Amino acid sequence: MNFLEKILERKRAEVEERARRVPLEELRSRPDPRGAPRSLAASLRSPHGFALIAEIKKASPSAGLIRAHFDPGALAKAYARGGASALSVLTDEPFFQGRLEHLRLARDAARLPCLRKDFILSEYQVWEARAAGADAILLIIAALMRREMIRLLELAQNLDLETLVEVHDAREMDAALRLNAPIIGINNRNLRTFEVDLGATERLSEEVGPDHILVSESGIHTGADAARVRSWGADAILVGEALMRAPDKAAKMAELKGRPLPA
Repeated sequence: MNFLEKILERKRAEVEERARRVPLEELRSRPDPRGAPRSLAASLRSPHGFALIAEIKKASPSAGLIRAHFDPGALAKAYARGGASALSVLTDEPFFQGRLEHLRLARDAARLPCLRKDFILSEYQVWEARAAGADAILLIIAALMRREMIRLLELAQNLDLETLVEVHDAREMDAALRLNAPIIGINNRNLRTFEVDLGATERLSEEVGPDHILVSESGIHTGADAARVRSWGADAILVGEALMRAPDKAAKMAELKGRPLPA
């Protein structure tokens, strides 16, 4: 069993347990807490150039515990001050020590679009994301059958949730383009082996036209890394570990965006 299969097996059991505690009917009856949703696509296409999705995550399977002192609201504020275009919040608990409450805290603290980053496999999780205040959700091509992906994309659209559709290889990119996904993320990490190769962005970005927003994810630690994926056509980067470990968030964000440090 590879890493992705292990994660998905655990995720299915986790979601079943949550659905027993809070039935889908109850989630669907909850009011939308967002007011007006914040558009991830509009934020990434802002006129300010290269966009940065700053990630809030406490741990990961590959890195272990990243940040012991973990305050999602404070991190969201720091990222907003540093010029992030959007926030990505890890809500997976078994492998990333995340919680849906982290997303609520982040969204309340900063006026940025919030992406729920998790292994979303069911309609239940999409309704959960809405109830927690997410503006967008991550959908991973490698984790879903085509019919499942279509069903979740349709539900997300009906709930005013945007989607970041994630791919890692040419077959998955073809599937994302056939779905006409507006925002496509190239994960430089192979979720089956957890190996990282920034060259995934170089190889796959050629297939993406100007009608799509292209995000490069994982393995981006320095300004040089960010410049490389930008030169290959990425409109935005999603960065987690490098920002979480940085003592000066504003300086690190300026480095990644190729800009002078904000005054």
